[in-house]
Amino acid sequence: MASVNSNIPNTETLSAAALLAAESQVGQSEQPKGSNSGPMVNEYLHAVGLAPGYAWCQAFVYWCYETAAKKLNLVNPAVKPGSVHDCWNNHSTNTLATKLLKADVAQRPDLVKPGDQFILLFSGNAGHTGIVEKVEGAILHTIEGNSNNDGSREGYEVVRHQRSITDKTLAGFIRYSS
Repeated sequence: MASVNSNIPNTETLSAAALLAAESQVGQSEQPKGSNSGPMVNEYLHAVGLAPGYAWCQAFVYWCYETAAKKLNLVNPAVKPGSVHDCWNNHSTNTLATKLLKADVAQRPDLVKPGDQFILLFSGNAGHTGIVEKVEGAILHTIEGNSNNDGSREGYEVVRHQRSITDKTLAGFIRYSS
């Protein structure tokens, strides 16, 4: 298991527990590579009601919040669909979710907190997501499923990345509370 993120003072908050769940998964990968399947990948997909073979970055984030909510004996407030676009567009039906737009955080990166979900949107219905581990200025340190060391949104493992708040595909962030 990965070490505890020292940037989070209280590990009994939902966001902190979700981040700990994400950290514990770094290195999990598809088996076989490129299959969108494997023991843990299938578990992430099952958490959102999808069968093996689907893109799984959103499922990974949901699984992290589900794991955290169970640990804290809470109801998981994270949006459940397997699609990043659906998550971004439908979060407002959840009173325990707050959307932070890119325009707001571009001027105030300190608004982004460890444990927030980041959302990247691409043309068509493509997207990518993960969990913020820490913020240093305009640089986001993230943990992402279905990615790789190149930062692909169609990768094969859970990895750490650095992304910029000025990334043209960044739509914003969702913060879940309990």
